[in-house]
Amino acid sequence: MVEIDDEKRLRAFYDRRISQEVDGVHIGDEFKGYIFRISGGNDKQGFPMKQGVLTDQRVRLLLRKGLSCYRARRKGERKRKSVRGAIVGPDLSVLNLVVVKRGEEHVAGLTDSQVPRRLGPKRANKIRKLFNLSKEDDVTKFAISRTFENKKGKTVTKRPSIQRLVTPLTLQVRDWDGEREEQGGGREGGGLKR
Repeated sequence: MVEIDDEKRLRAFYDRRISQEVDGVHIGDEFKGYIFRISGGNDKQGFPMKQGVLTDQRVRLLLRKGLSCYRARRKGERKRKSVRGAIVGPDLSVLNLVVVKRGEEHVAGLTDSQVPRRLGPKRANKIRKLFNLSKEDDVTKFAISRTFENKKGKTVTKRPSIQRLVTPLTLQVRDWDGEREEQGGGREGGGLKR
């Protein structure tokens, strides 16, 4: 988080929209060579910016499930909520930026350290791609596990259950379903014991 009080440095962001890019030189000399993309923000009362609302003021929109700035509590629920437009103005308190291009110098706490990925891939084909495996190789041996100490002080190893993994059992189930459809029975009828 970088706090900027100087109005001249902030002027480069005014009248820009969400998803537009800004040169880092305007913010300060330490950001020379950087390019930032505006990804959102909040105004001084805490209302979030919403992509697609082409104004720099606050508006009240009827929002439903699946739209940003709103979380539905019930099925089919809609609510009128106050959101801020996608155009940057002087009444913002926080502006979220994404680094698109890195400059020559590192920014302390942002680009000077690399954080390793906590989790590996879960899908079978993505594990194959990561380790350059063929279709014949056993993917389950390559699933990335993590070892940690739980609250009771016991060392625990966790690994993901692999998705989209074609096993002999899945092929067998597919064959059974095919045979049942040929005989005229659907999957829900009769109850097949496995």
